[in-house]
Amino acid sequence: MVTTAPYGAWQSPVGAELAASAGGGPDFVGTVGDELWWAAPRPAEEGRFTLVRRRASGAEETVLPAPWNVRNRVLEYGGLPWAAVARASGGPLVVFTHFADQRLYAFEPDAPGGGAPRPLTPVSSVGGGLRWADPVLLPGRGEVWCVLEEFTGEGPCDVRRLLAAVPLDGSAAQDRGAVRELTDGRNRFVTGPRISPDGRQAAWIAWDHPRMPWEGSELKTAQVSADGRLPDARTVMGGPAESVAQVEWAEDGSLVAASDRTGWWNLYRVDPATGESAALCRREEEFAGPLWRVGQRWFAPLPGGLVAALHGRGAAVLGVLDPRSGEIADVAGPWTEWAPTLAVTGTRAVGVAASPYSAYEVVELDVCTGRARAVGARHTDRVDPAYYPRPLTRTFGGPDGREVHAHLHPPHSPDHSAPDGELPPYVVWAHGGPTARTPLVLDLAVAFFTSRGIGVAEVNYGGSTGYGRAYRERLRGQWGVVDVEDCAAVAAALAREGIADPARIAIRGGSAGGWTAAASLAAGSLYACGTILYPVLDPETWTAEGGTHDFESRYLDSLIGPREEVPERYRERSPLHRADRICAPFLLLQGLADPVCPPAQSERLLAAMAGRGVPHTYIAFEGEGHGFRRAATVVRALEAELSLYAQTFGVTAPGVAVLELVT
Repeated sequence: MVTTAPYGAWQSPVGAELAASAGGGPDFVGTVGDELWWAAPRPAEEGRFTLVRRRASGAEETVLPAPWNVRNRVLEYGGLPWAAVARASGGPLVVFTHFADQRLYAFEPDAPGGGAPRPLTPVSSVGGGLRWADPVLLPGRGEVWCVLEEFTGEGPCDVRRLLAAVPLDGSAAQDRGAVRELTDGRNRFVTGPRISPDGRQAAWIAWDHPRMPWEGSELKTAQVSADGRLPDARTVMGGPAESVAQVEWAEDGSLVAASDRTGWWNLYRVDPATGESAALCRREEEFAGPLWRVGQRWFAPLPGGLVAALHGRGAAVLGVLDPRSGEIADVAGPWTEWAPTLAVTGTRAVGVAASPYSAYEVVELDVCTGRARAVGARHTDRVDPAYYPRPLTRTFGGPDGREVHAHLHPPHSPDHSAPDGELPPYVVWAHGGPTARTPLVLDLAVAFFTSRGIGVAEVNYGGSTGYGRAYRERLRGQWGVVDVEDCAAVAAALAREGIADPARIAIRGGSAGGWTAAASLAAGSLYACGTILYPVLDPETWTAEGGTHDFESRYLDSLIGPREEVPERYRERSPLHRADRICAPFLLLQGLADPVCPPAQSERLLAAMAGRGVPHTYIAFEGEGHGFRRAATVVRALEAELSLYAQTFGVTAPGVAVLELVT
């Protein structure tokens, strides 16, 4: 039986608790002999990540119980947190970073008694301490090589990064001096080393302020010296206007690298001695993406010269590239989006993939047969999939005739419909980054709204990745303009085409998307209300000393312009300095332990809105950082957001407490 009820007032089994429990997915997949391992979220366990092991028999087991949390804070967004090698006896040797103290630990899960983790690195009380990421195990040397992020003072930018070697015997657990520095720290940012098949050379990626890695980075190589160091490093690819996103060694001793020198991240064969390069598959598609976390992998060389590679415009799919012909054969199956984590062993390639009707799961491809199958963290429908949204991808026209890409998720329910003639409310979602992209995959947070009769439009505005360098550089100097205009163009089109009720369109975003949401509310009366999560609100103070973390401390040089050259632009664009123009109700959500967008800016917005008569609510969460990971936090945030929309759109949301709005 189908019940007729206003949009936004539908009953739904997709509860906030269900959406929170489904948050995240498998990440940083790797192979250990015949086994598959990956990091897995545990939202109900204070948002920690554990390691999951899939044995050759197919059995899955969690190998690190609470409170072990397999994450790190390198670049504050974290990087590859673990590595492992199979051994002839005694089972695998694993190293991982523990979030609570940021130390590197060694772990032997098959050792008698369970093999408790033992620390390999010391604790520092200086600033953010010592942090480690993107490890490479070298048992023959008795070391693990990785990125070291070391704070030299109390400020968030008092930091150096270099490649370092940590002894596996634990001798550095209390002694920083026992950690060998492999590079000189000359570059502000580095990825972990990739070691050549003969062990004689290393390659890595480096970049420096004010560039972000997707703006300009360099592929470095060096010979491994007799004493196990990396002297005389030199650049063989990349530069200030060329981004190298990833590098790997092929079995013949050449390098395979992803560069956007043509305007698209394509793959190249690179001679490590001369730097000469040749394109492997020249296409106007992306074979890599923005390096937000060190250790991301968009491609992986296979034996025999083939390359497993993610590629596409917008959505990234897995294919097997034959460099000799330049042809690429895509994997058959239901998966339409692959995450930037790939691993290979023999003729198997392993990744993490999803679709609009399935969450991220671990997928294995047999390159010889072409058969792909889900082998780990398999998707299961915990609610009738009839309640999932039925999305579609659209390209809208923006200002000056530019294209704007978006995913539309219309309201959908198998047992509810709206009264004849009623148009649905919509929420425009602006992603973070802003150099990022919203993938078209099953997201129960989206279904939480669509199954209740509220549509969602996810906008990949100018500046998003996946559509070539020119598309993402539309935001250069135009942050707070192009992103706001593109979201508005989608909202206006939804109203004009009769898809959405023009009086009931909201905007929502987190981090950089929070900036876009706040700036959109300050730009006019298009939106009925908005939800702002852990936002950037005042670029002047965000880029000031200590205003944010080191990685993004010069990001606005490109997004807005160098502050010393265009100071007026920083104030003109700031939603905080235009708070007097915000007239629509809003919800502001903030983690109190956020090092990227500290709560001070949210608190200043509240002060600016006090007494203005605009309904709003501020909810702060103890212990939450940049992005909410704890299930209880996500539940409260989703229900508060739904209540804001229900009150603004003039409906009653069943089963959700009414959010108190203040003026």
